[in-house]
Amino acid sequence: MTFEYEHSVTTTASPAEVWALWSDVGSWHRWDPAVERVALEGHFAEGAAGTICLSGGVEASFMLEIVEPQARYLDRLTIGDLVVRVDHQVSAVDDGRSEVLVRTTVEGNGAVDLGPMVTGDTSKALEALVGLAEKRS
Repeated sequence: MTFEYEHSVTTTASPAEVWALWSDVGSWHRWDPAVERVALEGHFAEGAAGTICLSGGVEASFMLEIVEPQARYLDRLTIGDLVVRVDHQVSAVDDGRSEVLVRTTVEGNGAVDLGPMVTGDTSKALEALVGLAEKRS
C-alpha cells in the first residue's frame, strides 16, 4: 500500500533562507507542529541518521537519503512497518520569490489510512517555515 501527498507554497524568502532552517534540525520544532525534537548524528549530509520524536511521543529513526545544499533534501523515517519519505525542495522562481515543495510518500500496511495523519500538518508547517524564513531576510 502506498499513500502520496504534495503541497507547495511561494515565499519572498530566498532558497538560502529556507535552507538555513531545513538544515538546522534543532529548529524543526519551531516550524513543524508534528515535531517535538530531533537528534542528528553528524552533519546534515547524505547518509546521516538520527532520531525524531513526533507529537504524541512517537519516536522514529530517520536517515537523510538525498541532500542537495540550498535546493533539496529527502529524509526517510521508519515507524514500525511504515516507511515515510519526505522530499523537501526549494527553488527560485520569477520576481525574486521562491517555491517550497514537500512531497510525502508513505509505504506499508495501513499507509492509506495513516498517510493523512502523517501529512495533516504539512500546510501549517510550510506556512510557519516560510514565515520564519521571511523574517530572516
